[in-house]
Amino acid sequence: MAAPSESRVLITGENGTGKELVARQIHLQSARHDKPFIEVNCAALPEELIESELFGHEKGAFTGATGKRRGKFDLADGGTIFLDEIADMSLRTQAKILRILQEQKFERVGGTETITVDVRVIAATNKDLVGLIRENRFREDLYFRLNVIPLEMPPLRERKADIPLLTAHFVDEYCRGTGLTPKTITRDAMKVHDRLSVAGQRARTQEYRRAHRDHDAAGHGGARRRPADAQYGALTDDDALDGLIDRTSWREAKANFERIYLMRKLSENGGNVSRTAEAIGVERTHLHRRIKALGIETDQINQRE
Repeated sequence: MAAPSESRVLITGENGTGKELVARQIHLQSARHDKPFIEVNCAALPEELIESELFGHEKGAFTGATGKRRGKFDLADGGTIFLDEIADMSLRTQAKILRILQEQKFERVGGTETITVDVRVIAATNKDLVGLIRENRFREDLYFRLNVIPLEMPPLRERKADIPLLTAHFVDEYCRGTGLTPKTITRDAMKVHDRLSVAGQRARTQEYRRAHRDHDAAGHGGARRRPADAQYGALTDDDALDGLIDRTSWREAKANFERIYLMRKLSENGGNVSRTAEAIGVERTHLHRRIKALGIETDQINQRE
């Protein structure tokens, strides 16, 4: 319903709930889908640079402005601009955003020419804007301009039915990206999510390991896995190297082989880094560096050192 309209949208929700994904889908399903989608992370821009980033600047407007530069609103003309973390804007910048929403006009920093644009604005925040209004930290008139279609993104703990779908997606994406054969998560391992809604990574890993072991012990796992948790077990099958020889990049193939080799050796040694280093004949500090460089999850390895 939101996408086909030209109305502004305000997306609220905790970090990691998919606010940017929703904003992109609104744009892609709108009449502006073939026009630019410009994202601005307001929290990442220093106060002295945010106006230049949003509106552009003229040559000589400030030290370092060696030429004219188009701003994000200019680049988004005809399309959509996504203002992420809108609550992190200063009141001064909020006033300028309000003018654009009202008139679709602005001037570049250091310039006098009025630029007219046709931009749809989608904003997002993880903060309580109503509370910030009471504290005089966010403009009430801007809030009502942005909050034409409000969308609240619930956290994953409130929509557990999505977990199997997301898990399957990310496992498939990882396998395709690393050249591994398709992997699946056992039903028992998926049930862990029903018992652990907000537990830490270490607790989840222990639960997954137990679920996979129980599943294999019951004779449901096909070929017998080595005694390791899901992190290692998923990468220790005999066909783990399938596809690597087809890679066009020698560097990429070599890095993936090293990752699979180290994770297999860690599995054989119960995840113990010191024992693994001794077994493969390298210094423990060197192995630690390679583990970090290859993106192997060190928080789950170090606890078994």
